[in-house]
Amino acid sequence: MDLERLEQKLKKRLEYPYIWGGKQTNEKDKATNFLYKTYSPASVINKCRSKNLGDELENYALVRWYNFWSAMGAEQLFAEHERVTPNINQYDRLEDFKIDDISFDHKTSIFPKGFGKDISYAKENEAELIKWFYTEQSRTKRNLNQNRLFIIVYDQNGEHWKMKSDLTSFKEAIDNFMKSYNKDDLHTITFDDGTTALSSIIWIER
Repeated sequence: MDLERLEQKLKKRLEYPYIWGGKQTNEKDKATNFLYKTYSPASVINKCRSKNLGDELENYALVRWYNFWSAMGAEQLFAEHERVTPNINQYDRLEDFKIDDISFDHKTSIFPKGFGKDISYAKENEAELIKWFYTEQSRTKRNLNQNRLFIIVYDQNGEHWKMKSDLTSFKEAIDNFMKSYNKDDLHTITFDDGTTALSSIIWIER
């Protein structure tokens, strides 16, 4: 994957409004699954209009496309490290890669208003934020208890979503994380059923 070219494509998405086209559903996902083989936001729009999907699904597809390809960029950046083994099965929802012998799913998220506390508190209480993410983001397809690495983007001007296009900053943050990675530093998250998961947060701020 050409990460420089991908970053350019992701930044093209910033030219369009970021409007989430309603709640995520299996039907909407199925209607917009062409995004996995679509390589620019302009092409997403063209396909939506050729299929007469309407404005809501067009917005939905643009958001899904952006999030998916940003995530693919992040996974590639992890895969460049010797201690990382990527999962060749791209349809495996439980594992994106391994670091040494530990499997991880990865999730890039904006800093959530719904957490109800500011970023300073969140950085001092990472385990609390991680538990919140597991609870809030595991209500649909994702299983709850897999090990997960969170990349959290935060912009002081509130335009957090735009930072998902900044793969240059992602590379710096992921490189720094991998340089100091020690499994003993991971948070152990315990769920209501007694199961546990290992997790950590990689912060990207501007």
